Amino acid sequence: MTVRVRFAPSPTGYLHVGGGRTGLYNYLFARHNNGTFVLRSDDTDEARSTEEFRLDIIESLRWLGLDWDEGIEVGGPMQTYRQSERLARYQEVAAELVAAGKAYHSFASPEQLDQFRKEAQAAGRSPAYDGSLEPSPADATARLAAEEPATVRFAVPRPGETSFEDVVRGTVAFDHAQVEDFVILRSNGTPTYHLASSVDDVDFEISHVIRGEDLLSSTPKHILLTEAMGAERATYAHLSLLMGPDGKKLSKRHGHTAIKAYRDDGYLATAMVNYLALLGWSPGEDETVVSLGDMVARFDLSTVSKNPAIFDTDKLQWMNGVYIREMSPAEFVDAVRPLVEADLDRRLDDGEMEKLAEIAPLVQERAKLLTEVPPQVRFLFGDIEYDEASWNKVMTKEGAAEAVAGAADRLATVDGWSIDVVEASLRAMLAELELSARKGLQPLRVAISGSSVSPPLFESIAALGRPRTVERLEAARERMG
Repeated sequence: MTVRVRFAPSPTGYLHVGGGRTGLYNYLFARHNNGTFVLRSDDTDEARSTEEFRLDIIESLRWLGLDWDEGIEVGGPMQTYRQSERLARYQEVAAELVAAGKAYHSFASPEQLDQFRKEAQAAGRSPAYDGSLEPSPADATARLAAEEPATVRFAVPRPGETSFEDVVRGTVAFDHAQVEDFVILRSNGTPTYHLASSVDDVDFEISHVIRGEDLLSSTPKHILLTEAMGAERATYAHLSLLMGPDGKKLSKRHGHTAIKAYRDDGYLATAMVNYLALLGWSPGEDETVVSLGDMVARFDLSTVSKNPAIFDTDKLQWMNGVYIREMSPAEFVDAVRPLVEADLDRRLDDGEMEKLAEIAPLVQERAKLLTEVPPQVRFLFGDIEYDEASWNKVMTKEGAAEAVAGAADRLATVDGWSIDVVEASLRAMLAELELSARKGLQPLRVAISGSSVSPPLFESIAALGRPRTVERLEAARERMG
């Protein structure tokens, strides 16, 4: 079988991490099977769909490194991959289904449908609407001729059952008694999700539908529509939903849910892709750090777990730190430079770039997020602002004033200027003052960088240079009185 899969997000919000995982699994399955990965925009919800969200989906997928073979932005054999531009096609299919007796115009009002469901439940019957409220064919024709508003409903065959083999969940069956005659075309002529998605899957010759389990109950409707169109059903795989650490459905109460937010917070795309891939799938051999290329080579949809996957930002942050440390020094500097310049609101000159390159490896060893870097290196490129919490915690302690004064005097006259020279001089000063490293060096860190959190002290002082180091120590001495 020629594999053709599609990722079809709706541009009604920023791309969710769950959507990112769905897109990733579609991508991995297509690439593993030398198939085609299609990106479609399910944008029939005109009221909620926006260009901002559409662009975010594209940018987020590209940031993750997931290229697509057909679809929005890149084109393909279909004229368009946006549902909002395929209205005539959906109306055509709806009309064909009505003509074939597989769908009908419905005049049942919301009030009638509500009463039908209440009476069915009271009588112990299925509340799924079965078309029994509709007028006779002659009356229906007359009402249509009078241009009375009507929806188009699919006529679910009863009795009956739709069953299928879900690649992830195994055999799944739905009794048609529990499947209502569902609307496929609204009274204003726009398609519902069920019709638009099914028509697109048939027209685009989609072989496998890989999506979230929240759409599992829609699958019998999509299979019935597909077969009513005379096409073969696709193979389905429904992925478990992502949960928070508390075992509840992932939501904003657990933190960020949009791919964009993690990108903005300083996560690497490689780490995000690696982490998303492991939320329900294992590459084997108990590995946790796996490249995208290795994922493609090993991905097997049948091994994806149907159990809920826990999205834990602590684990993601740990993995991000692993990927940061695996970057070459040059890659790390290239990655953090725009963040540092945005923090300073100016470009770095050549000399400042040398300082950044000098201090970057020391920050890289400890960073878990790229956004942690600018505050830690800011002291190198301009005036510092003291973090008041750090100042009050460190600079008011016994020995702090003596350490700052001693360091200012020594470093102003020390011979040479290097990491080794700075360290030797300051350790000798601590010995003379009988101060421990903990008591004596932390005040210097705050005086030099403005915070108790910074790159290693001796390396920071060496990179800052003698004049600015002494100037900051004297300023701190004066502030301390």
